[in-house]
Amino acid sequence: MEEYAREPCPWRIVDDCGGAFTMGVIGGGIFQAVKGFRNSPSGMNHRLRGSVTAIKTRAPMLGGNFAVWGGLFSMIDCSLVKVRGKEDPWNSITSGAMTGAILAARNGAVAMVGSAAMGGILLALIEGAGILLTRFASAQFPTGPQFEEPAPMPAPSFGDYRQYQ
Repeated sequence: MEEYAREPCPWRIVDDCGGAFTMGVIGGGIFQAVKGFRNSPSGMNHRLRGSVTAIKTRAPMLGGNFAVWGGLFSMIDCSLVKVRGKEDPWNSITSGAMTGAILAARNGAVAMVGSAAMGGILLALIEGAGILLTRFASAQFPTGPQFEEPAPMPAPSFGDYRQYQ
């Protein structure tokens, strides 16, 4: 596989953890804004206040949950890169499965197996879609410039003055 253009592993964990926190806060903020707006008493003032209250109470927790998932996933991914010596989609799929299992460990072995299966399947779908998109995009663009061979020019005949006679 081609080499990914990503940060080296110690910084990748921090980068993925922060990115996951940001996604969780933004997505959770939007979701909680709508939920708080709908569940508040009638009146625009009450609904806006309920929306802001829901954002302030739940969005940081969702961001933290996403950060834990992203950080754990990246730590497992970096460990697999180090152990296997290569970076390929199997690392991500295995990392997703292991992350799902670890995060469900408090609920028992059956929940761990189910979460591992879901995490592995989800990451396999994501990696497969990424590979398909890469292949589709590469088929759209040729690999290099396509130039036609120019016709050979006749060699000039210096000193041949018969054409002027």
